[in-house]
Amino acid sequence: MLDQPRGTQRYQPRTPSDEPRLLREMRQLARQRPRFGADRIHKLLIAREWQVNPKRVHRLWKQEQMQVPREQHRKRRLPGCSANGCIRHRAERINHVWSYDFVADRTEDGRQVKLLVVIDEYTRECLAIEVGRSFTSREVIDVLQYLFAVRGTPDHIRSDNGPEFVARSVRRWLDQAGVGPLFIAKGSPWENGYVESFNGKLRDELLNRELFLSLAEARWVIDRWRIDYNHHRLHSGLDYCTPAAFAAGCVPPDFATLNPPEHSLVS
Repeated sequence: MLDQPRGTQRYQPRTPSDEPRLLREMRQLARQRPRFGADRIHKLLIAREWQVNPKRVHRLWKQEQMQVPREQHRKRRLPGCSANGCIRHRAERINHVWSYDFVADRTEDGRQVKLLVVIDEYTRECLAIEVGRSFTSREVIDVLQYLFAVRGTPDHIRSDNGPEFVARSVRRWLDQAGVGPLFIAKGSPWENGYVESFNGKLRDELLNRELFLSLAEARWVIDRWRIDYNHHRLHSGLDYCTPAAFAAGCVPPDFATLNPPEHSLVS
């Protein structure tokens, strides 16, 4: 067979020798972080010392049809309508503004599980996820008192205006502790946007994927997820830094890092 004239041969793209290994790594990361897209997966690859171009990751991501399906959501009003909202009263430093909220779930037997979530809005750290069947005002105070002791007292705490948060004993205790409560407008959860965003990640990445057989199991699994969230999960709002690493750059070396004991704070 005659050779084709020079300049008329088809170009055969060469597959890099490391591509099968790269695809295996991408699939492994996608299984670990099923709601992450190509950008976050690329950041994780870089953290694992892969020298890979983001365009290459995007190409393989589409080629292997690894895109994360996006649900459609109704539009809602912009956050921060009131003076206590997260836009008008924004956290400017560590321990400036915390926020807390409740998340509901159920164990396999159908019984209710309530999660009390506390975050630092500036560092995005999850300071606590307390798990119980229900919470009294005294139990909410006990959780906050523990966090104040090991972490320091925040200037403000932003919260919903539910009965647990506006109870006289909680408000009286916050006043004695010198903490200014920021109660958002009634029926406006978007004004507590940071904790609402965290709650969405908690539900999407954990609660919707786990079936808890007991309260003890829920406490164990949820606390492991919280530690992973703080120390290993890259956060786009922190320039793809983990909340713990970002917080470490904000405080002196002797500042207390929050690693609560194995047992729950509230029995």
